[in-house]
Amino acid sequence: MRRNKLLSSSHLFILLFGFFYCYLSVFGKNITSDTGSPSPIRSGPMLGYSTHKEVKIWVQTKLPAKVYAEYFLTDDPKRKHLTQEIISEHKNANVAHLIADELEPGKSYDYIIYVNGKYQEPKTIQRFKTQTIWIGKPSGPPNIKFALGSCAFVNDPKYDTQAKPYGGEYFIYKAIASKNPEFMLWMGDNIYLREPDWESRTGFIYRYTEQRALPELQPLLANVHQYAIWDDHDWGPNDGDTSFWMGATAEEMFKLFWANPNYSKKGIYGSFTWGDAQFFLTDDRSFRTANDNKTGERSYFGKRQLDWLVNGLAFSKATFKFVVVGGQVLNPLSVFENYSTYAEERDLLLSKIKKLKLKNVIFLTGDRHFTELAYLEEGFEYPLYDFTVSPLTSSTHPPITEKNPIRVEGTLVDDKRNFGTVEITGPLKQRVLNLKVFDSEGKELWNREIKAK
Repeated sequence: MRRNKLLSSSHLFILLFGFFYCYLSVFGKNITSDTGSPSPIRSGPMLGYSTHKEVKIWVQTKLPAKVYAEYFLTDDPKRKHLTQEIISEHKNANVAHLIADELEPGKSYDYIIYVNGKYQEPKTIQRFKTQTIWIGKPSGPPNIKFALGSCAFVNDPKYDTQAKPYGGEYFIYKAIASKNPEFMLWMGDNIYLREPDWESRTGFIYRYTEQRALPELQPLLANVHQYAIWDDHDWGPNDGDTSFWMGATAEEMFKLFWANPNYSKKGIYGSFTWGDAQFFLTDDRSFRTANDNKTGERSYFGKRQLDWLVNGLAFSKATFKFVVVGGQVLNPLSVFENYSTYAEERDLLLSKIKKLKLKNVIFLTGDRHFTELAYLEEGFEYPLYDFTVSPLTSSTHPPITEKNPIRVEGTLVDDKRNFGTVEITGPLKQRVLNLKVFDSEGKELWNREIKAK
């Protein structure tokens, strides 16, 4: 009897030990580390604006969480800084805007995201740069390189109504990143709201979240600073205007999902500088008269925004002044949603530019689903340019029946998805602008040079 009792105890010990060993083998790794577990980050991180002393980092988590970033000089990782911890909330799409504010000009920093106190392994290099101080220095302004594009459709079969997929070639974002731009300009139709989206705040959040989480987009967001304007498909229904009943929600969602450095009190227009270039980010929806409303005074930018733009251009000491607009400005043909369909306001803007004798004004535009460079010199002391770049991932739409009379020969791209880059180089008094257009795989299609006047 005693022997049987001892055997039973041994068997029990062996069973318990075996269970404990299996438990550690299966679960032990998860107890001590998050490696291999699903990421709590839904999309991002995304770099927003960059200044000399401050950078914004945008993150969206899957569930409400406490989020902060750790950042440090790329060449001195021991000196670490933390952003303020932000709680991402369900009512705000679980989005967190983090401010890195212990920075020095002209430096490169690496950064890490923490969610609920846990380190999130970067899926790519996560690095940002602050702007350099150049005014008054013998070296002059820095070289500048940025990317740009518009019309980014991401297929969603559950809600799409097209006979065949309208979007594609998402690998274009890898090609953009390969050009190593310092920042990117999204020139409208950055998302495509569908009918189920624009009727509710929930719908807006769904569409922005689906678009932003595109896997091919993440490396570009993590390492290139992003600036944006909108056009009709970010605003609401096709060709929408100030009568859109969810306009306030559209504005709220734009400011939640993008991270520009500043916005007007009403609308999304604002400005920023980079080196010796200044960018005017305009709003072509919040103050717009309906396309079919031909009664009374017609508005595209609206008086307040137009005054702001003209004053800003007059005040600017930048070598190049870029005006970023959702639709074409210089194309004189009154087709689709070109500024020429609002002839009186367009003529007013151009007359003020002419009277002020403004130099080196470049319009950067989207919307048209084709790319071209337009050049307007007649009647102006200094020529104007309109660089239209479209589409990124939407389908193309060739200008079959229109021939822009001021198009620069050889710059029309109407049969393939594409993006552009702009580079500014040279000494302060001899700055040169180089415009390039690439296909979705990064192959150069054309380039043109513009010398500062």
